[in-house]
Amino acid sequence: MNNRTNQVANLPAKHFKFGAVRVTLWKDERKGPSGQSFDSWSVTMDRAYKDAKGAWQNTGSLRENDIPKAVAALEKAYAHIMEKGGDDEGSVPEETVR
Repeated sequence: MNNRTNQVANLPAKHFKFGAVRVTLWKDERKGPSGQSFDSWSVTMDRAYKDAKGAWQNTGSLRENDIPKAVAALEKAYAHIMEKGGDDEGSVPEETVR
């Protein structure tokens, strides 16, 4: 695999940003025990802030006002994963309510 392929493979699949809070989705193709391929998703979250010198920095720490933004971003991320076909390992079967 060349460097260009590695760089593309390491790019995030999607970002969801609410205020200073950003949730990033990373997609990885994996192989199951029987050799079948499936997509696996990872999620990272950070908050942007300006340091004492005015430079932008990122942290994994949230303030109380960031919590609703983080919840909204995580909900959007989860919906995106479910729409794209998330990893079924450990998932609960869907139930139809009539």
